[in-house]
Amino acid sequence: QVQLVESGGGLVQAGGSLRLSCAASGGTNSVYGMGWFRWTPGEERSFVAARVWSGGNTYYADSVLGRFTIFQDTAQNVVYLQMNSLKPEDSAVYYCVATSRSFLPAAQAMASTSYTYWGQGTQVTVSS
Repeated sequence: QVQLVESGGGLVQAGGSLRLSCAASGGTNSVYGMGWFRWTPGEERSFVAARVWSGGNTYYADSVLGRFTIFQDTAQNVVYLQMNSLKPEDSAVYYCVATSRSFLPAAQAMASTSYTYWGQGTQVTVSS
C-alpha cells in the first residue's frame, strides 16, 4: 500500500514562493506517476500538476503554467512542487497523488480518477 506524506505548506505573501514535498513509501514500485491537486471550500478538487515516469512527461493546469514546477527525486521517491509568484487564488489544501497506471496521456493525467493514492493534504495560504 502506497503512502504519501506532504510537507511544506504554510502562509506566504502574494508574489512569494513555497516548495511542497511529497514522500512516497510502501509499494512504490507500482507507482508510475505522481502529481498535485488542490481544493478550496465550496469547490471541487482541481488539477495542478503531474509528472509521469514513462517519457518524463509533465502536465500543468493553465492557471499555474509558468509559475509552478513539478520535479522528482527518484532515488528518494519524493516529488516536489515549486510554487513561485504565488497569488491569493492559489490558497488551497494541496494534495499529493500517485497513480499505478503506466500509461497516462494528458487528459487522463489531469483527472482525479486516474490516481489511486492520495495524501492527507497540506494547507497553502497566500495573503494579499
